[in-house]
Amino acid sequence: MALSRARRWAIWLAGGVIVIAALAVGGTYFYIHVVSGPAPAALSLKPGSPAASTSSAGTSSSPSTAAGGTAGTLAGSWKAGTGTVVGYRVKEVLLGQNNIAVGRTSSVVGTLTISGTKVTAATFTAQMATIKSDQSQRDAQFNGRIMDTARYPTGTLRLTSPIELAPLPATGAVKVYHASGEFTLHGHTRPVSFALSAERTAAGIEVSGTIPVVFAQYSIPNPSFGSFVTTASSGELEFLIKFTHA
Repeated sequence: MALSRARRWAIWLAGGVIVIAALAVGGTYFYIHVVSGPAPAALSLKPGSPAASTSSAGTSSSPSTAAGGTAGTLAGSWKAGTGTVVGYRVKEVLLGQNNIAVGRTSSVVGTLTISGTKVTAATFTAQMATIKSDQSQRDAQFNGRIMDTARYPTGTLRLTSPIELAPLPATGAVKVYHASGEFTLHGHTRPVSFALSAERTAAGIEVSGTIPVVFAQYSIPNPSFGSFVTTASSGELEFLIKFTHA
């Protein structure tokens, strides 16, 4: 009798564990796909005219016919202005459900110098503790054990090689350029090379792009949290910088 009762308790216990697990997975699925919804779209340029087109570096996309007519000078000093956003994008698995974690901040300062048709200097700095996602628990992990923002409060990107812009694009035309720089994150500085898209607008210059970040290269602990959340070994820095004259 006692053995039979013990077996029933074992069956009930196993059934309860299965139900709890199913509820956890189902609840996670519901939160990710219904409550939270899809991750924000990647930061990118939105050309301001149907006439805008994209070209590779060093080629023109018919600037005389693009919005704004022929191109003029861009020489001078520029600064990151309103609408500038920097953040991260990381693939994660949350209780078996695929998800994309996105955190962003507009607390960015930056300068850009153009001499003639060449970008000669650029530096951008983001306040790491101001980067926020859609989950306060994720932000707490980000600020604490992952990025240790109290010890490493900023992330900085500095251009190390000039970028030739000629032929200068017309307003509304998007061009793709190659950039080389140094990226400082979590107290470590590494060389980076990446493509960026640039658009001349009526208000100034807009630039967007992504930079792959391998966590181990910056001594960043893998963001995985036990068996609850697992992530890949890398993520992406994404940026949209809107420049106005300094």
